[in-house]
Amino acid sequence: MADWEIRPASAADVEAAVELRAVVLRADLERLGRYDEQRVRQRLRNGFAPAHTWVVEVGGAFAGCVSLRPAEDAHWLEHFYLTPHVQGSGIGTAVLRGLLARCDREGAVVRLNVLQGSPARRLYERHGFTLEAEDPVDVFMVREPASPVREQ
Repeated sequence: MADWEIRPASAADVEAAVELRAVVLRADLERLGRYDEQRVRQRLRNGFAPAHTWVVEVGGAFAGCVSLRPAEDAHWLEHFYLTPHVQGSGIGTAVLRGLLARCDREGAVVRLNVLQGSPARRLYERHGFTLEAEDPVDVFMVREPASPVREQ
């Protein structure tokens, strides 16, 4: 695994995240007939909340982002994107494991949606997410908090 770290996001990170989203989602959105060069960027701008977002850096450079937005009944895992050159390196798994451990400590349910046919769905399934609902474009998944391990 590459030398990486995660840090809180700031408003200055929005454009790097916007451009990464456009690159990462393009193939899936084109396959689904939903790619729009402006909309793919604007949707992240509209939903970017630095207070609930972290930036992944590899070798000190921006390499991804992830948000964990609190909602009434769950936390929403959103905007989880890694640059193509670090995908498959184990960084995404490590980031997700850390966020889910935090949610488990809080007893929080986690929800997300992923595009139909996205390989990211397998990552989420490996971490306990199950199908909640789906439509022709999105797959909605949920993960109940893991039970704390009790010492005997």
